[in-house]
Amino acid sequence: MKVLFVTDRRVDAGSVQALANYSRAGDKLGHTMAVYGSPDPRFGDMHVSTDVTAFDYLVFVFESKLRWMSGLQLARILAGVPRHRRAILDADGMYNRPIVLDGYDHNHVSERDHGEWLAYYTELADRIFQPTLAPREATVEPLLFYGYDPESVMPEQPTSEKAFDVLHVAHNWWRWRELSRRLLPALEEIRPRVGPIAFVGAWWEGAPSWAGALGLEAAFAVDGARLRQLAIDLRPPVPYRDVIATMSAGRVNIMTQRPLLRYLQFVTSKYFEIFTADTTPLIMIDPDQAELVYGPAGRALTLAGRIGDRVLDALARPARYREIVETVRGYLSIRHSYRQRVLELVRALER
Repeated sequence: MKVLFVTDRRVDAGSVQALANYSRAGDKLGHTMAVYGSPDPRFGDMHVSTDVTAFDYLVFVFESKLRWMSGLQLARILAGVPRHRRAILDADGMYNRPIVLDGYDHNHVSERDHGEWLAYYTELADRIFQPTLAPREATVEPLLFYGYDPESVMPEQPTSEKAFDVLHVAHNWWRWRELSRRLLPALEEIRPRVGPIAFVGAWWEGAPSWAGALGLEAAFAVDGARLRQLAIDLRPPVPYRDVIATMSAGRVNIMTQRPLLRYLQFVTSKYFEIFTADTTPLIMIDPDQAELVYGPAGRALTLAGRIGDRVLDALARPARYREIVETVRGYLSIRHSYRQRVLELVRALER
């Protein structure tokens, strides 16, 4: 099968890491998985094409941004692939009816906004996939989409070579409330006993200039003074090909997820990337969700209780946590490899 993904290619955000893995896994299985676009050295590890007629299926990958393609480009694409061979991966829950969580995170600012998304989706395809096992909309088809690449696992290095005790690799996008209420108080308690800490990603030093015009100030909220008080090193985002190596510079990596995606039980690339890094992942998601994705051992890596104690324990007993990580990796290799994801996508498109 030949599948062309159409998405807003971003070198340091979004699903581009997953799409590169689809290219590699597809080759091994005799399928062609490519991304719409012209060759670009920043994306040199994936197949690309603008010849939509050469592909059997088209999958649009959407992540919180509606119209990232010109009308002329879109018209050419739609004319080249019949509607019954098009599908949408709705990675951020924009197909869902408006959801507001605790007056904070949300998928739509209004019913009108929701209507615009639905109208656009309807123009593109009839089939909607979401990366969850439990869709909340009856017409959505579950497709986890994101996966684990065992060949990308970083070799183990001595802890003495790690630059940081604690890393958090993520953009500041709907994360501040949970961090300010749960993670930072825990780090404040244990800070004298922990070495260097860094946050790597966009917008940790402040919101982008355009946030106010779009009414998204809350999405990028941050208290720089509080981060400085904790001596947290703020670093810019890295290209997707450097994410795993960047995580590997930390003895412990803390994974967070925006509240909306956690509520929808969506998986993301980060769920699996963090287990290919040479680090101890500690995960701020519900333990039941962790077990669903990672198997029973995943519960031992969640931060559902006293966060500070768990961080200190992981730093003090790296060998014990290495055993847990290896157990999870074995589970991921069987249940969530990109080989498995490619086969699932092929079966879903052929249904």
